[in-house]
Amino acid sequence: MRILISAFLLMLAHAALAQSASIAAVPTVPPPSPPPVARDVLIKGATVMTATHGTIQNGSVLVRNGKIAAVGADIAAPAGVMVIDATGKFVTPGIIDAHSHMALDGDVNEATSPVVPHMMMADAFDYDDKSIYHALAGGVTSALLLHGSADMIGGQAVVIKTKYGLDRDQMLFPNAPRSIKFASGENPKRTFGSRNQLPSTRMGNFEVMRQAFTEAREYMRDWDDYATKAKSDKSARAPKKDLKLEALADILRGKLLVQIHCYRADEFLTEMAIAREFGYKVRAFHHAVEAYKVAGKIAAEGVAIATWPDWWGFKEEAWDGTPWNPIIAMRKGVRVAFKSDSDDLMRRLNQEAGKAMRYGATEEEALRMITLNAAWIIGVDDRVGSIDVGKDADLVIWNAPPLSSYALADKVLIDGEIYFDRSLPGFGLTHYKSPTGSGGRSSGPEAEVRR
Repeated sequence: MRILISAFLLMLAHAALAQSASIAAVPTVPPPSPPPVARDVLIKGATVMTATHGTIQNGSVLVRNGKIAAVGADIAAPAGVMVIDATGKFVTPGIIDAHSHMALDGDVNEATSPVVPHMMMADAFDYDDKSIYHALAGGVTSALLLHGSADMIGGQAVVIKTKYGLDRDQMLFPNAPRSIKFASGENPKRTFGSRNQLPSTRMGNFEVMRQAFTEAREYMRDWDDYATKAKSDKSARAPKKDLKLEALADILRGKLLVQIHCYRADEFLTEMAIAREFGYKVRAFHHAVEAYKVAGKIAAEGVAIATWPDWWGFKEEAWDGTPWNPIIAMRKGVRVAFKSDSDDLMRRLNQEAGKAMRYGATEEEALRMITLNAAWIIGVDDRVGSIDVGKDADLVIWNAPPLSSYALADKVLIDGEIYFDRSLPGFGLTHYKSPTGSGGRSSGPEAEVRR
């Protein structure tokens, strides 16, 4: 018996040693990488398309500490500055996608309730998704990653810079304003109507919204009453905190930019009327294929549109679309941006902007549709979207006129650092490192090769 016990204890000791060795063999997760230090750079000899003050032939852009320090025709290279000879090439601001769902996988909709403003898309953001690389290689430097369109009031967006290869938090656009996604029309109708639940009609859509904001008003009133009472009564009891109502209250307080998925002219008018009723502002209508019908009224409210250049007829709500929609709206005073709403289209937003010239846009107007106007919709136009002194050095060097279907992004700089260089091996990436070991999840560009 004693021998059996000793043998059993010996087996346990061996098992413990084996487990210890196995644990020791597991590689430790390295700490987050420090953000890269931007080098000072002079891009010279290019056709510089500023998006705000014209095009500069044989122009130069000087970058210092990640910011644009000078733009002009004759800029001498200061000592120690890296010089990029872009003779015969074109420089534009980085492209900005004002409506994307990339890197959100299957988590884009929380379709369990028509009102979910407390959902955070940052919690679903997969920073290793290869679609971010595709966007970067197509010249996209910033993007608004939105909740889907299943809900009348969806979740809160996340704004990123496409710094593929960095850690998740390093890809977030610093201090970008908060945006929230609304949706009206067929998508919420279909999502909830198929379950025989409210809302199943456009009437239901908008009453769900009104009810939500009525409750948010009451919530705000309760907290305001408490704040007043607490000044003189230390025993005053605070109302119960509700994350959904708190988010709705932030909309009413003007703390969130309201981005609305919406196609039809009648819905634009209803959405703007509800906004006036409850005292918030609509930032932009997204898709907006019937904007041309009520463009003057949209412009009067200061609402922008994020649309496509030539999509129409692909669904019931788009039957009355026309490729002249963006230009008609623009000529009526609406700020117009082009967006992707597609991981595939996102790679060719420069070509999408080029289409606008077929329908009457100037080259500079078309460029602004994928740069400065998109930046305004996101609320970051003071930092990106044009080649102006003091802005972030988010720049693209193209091998051909950038709105041409032949143009390729040769180099993409974000905050003055080169994150994509087509001439380099390894998919042109400068900061991405392939995951070590085997068996781990990877959706990076090397995953495509393995597949």
